[in-house]
Amino acid sequence: MLKAIRVMLIPNDKQRTRLFQFAGSARFAYNWALSEEKKNYAEGGKFLSDYELRKRFTEYKREPENRWLYTISNNVCKQAVKDSVVAYEKFFKGLVRFPKYKSRKHSKPSFYADPVKIKFTSTHVKLENIAQSKKKNRQSVNWFRLAEHERIPIDAKYFNPRVAFDGLNWFLTVGIEANMQQPVNANDGIGIDLGVKELAICSSGHVYKNINKTSRVRRLKKKQRRLQRKLSRKYEKNKKGESYQKTRNIIKSKKQLLQVTRRLTNIRTNYIQQVTTKIVKREPSFIVMEDLNVIGMMKSKHLAQAVQEQKLAEFYRIISYKCEWNGIRFITADRFYASSKTCSVCGNIKKDLKLSDRIYHCEQCGTVIDRDLNASVNLYHYGKSIINH
Repeated sequence: MLKAIRVMLIPNDKQRTRLFQFAGSARFAYNWALSEEKKNYAEGGKFLSDYELRKRFTEYKREPENRWLYTISNNVCKQAVKDSVVAYEKFFKGLVRFPKYKSRKHSKPSFYADPVKIKFTSTHVKLENIAQSKKKNRQSVNWFRLAEHERIPIDAKYFNPRVAFDGLNWFLTVGIEANMQQPVNANDGIGIDLGVKELAICSSGHVYKNINKTSRVRRLKKKQRRLQRKLSRKYEKNKKGESYQKTRNIIKSKKQLLQVTRRLTNIRTNYIQQVTTKIVKREPSFIVMEDLNVIGMMKSKHLAQAVQEQKLAEFYRIISYKCEWNGIRFITADRFYASSKTCSVCGNIKKDLKLSDRIYHCEQCGTVIDRDLNASVNLYHYGKSIINH
């Protein structure tokens, strides 16, 4: 089983410049390969394979105006060509839309690192050919500081290392082989109901609150709104005709806004990581969750922002792979399973249940229970029935 690890890099000025050069070269090679495929298709030619395009790109680099590509690691451009071919091939299989050219302004700067030549220590990572000079005293530019020490194992086989820039910091993502743990059956299973009022309600009675209602997040959201209004006023002030002029003050304000937005995202993601870890550490025999239609929920103007801030799809993704890591069976209930409308005691279905009804009153057996807790108990019964059969 492959396990992906993401660590932030701490580059100096020279290293930061080289990282942007590598990312720009990868973008250039990707766009070149895509244009070659489009040109070949327009002329009635057959599909150009990855091998054929790599050969052409090698000849392309030998032209005098393209000699600058030799200052970049060969594996960076070759992998970018391969990525373009894979995207082009997936389009004709009907899996994705037609691939677009990568923009210098709007695309995410990223590139591939050779997994054979990459080296890790407890505090640093070495990337290939960052330093142009072969002198020993300048080879230290190849070594990048890691923000987290001893996060990535030193003696391991690495898969598909990627370096990417998120607008503020550079991150390295690498895959390693991890052994899957044996299934644990120490405790009873858990049904989890996700919601907007509270993040998660477990059938065992544990309730994990909504992090967006805390004073810390509210202060940051207020600061984010103020920065957005401030940035909007600056754009309107510097508008010339139908176009907006981006000044240095606007760039500075955008960076401030990005920092606050990123901080909010990190707080929410970190909270989800903590909650899912607490649930998995209880070692349940199985976990049941409902297959939520998050896209459909986002279409509601009353729920869209709350659903987006709760990161329900992210919660589902994280807990599913943590179950796989720890040998816990993960069961997905059908999207149309009436977990909220069904009584967890007698099984009666209340068809006229509204979203505003937070307390479930069963007219048949007289049960009075919290709506979300009732749904989580029903999910637990759903998982139990699947295991028994």
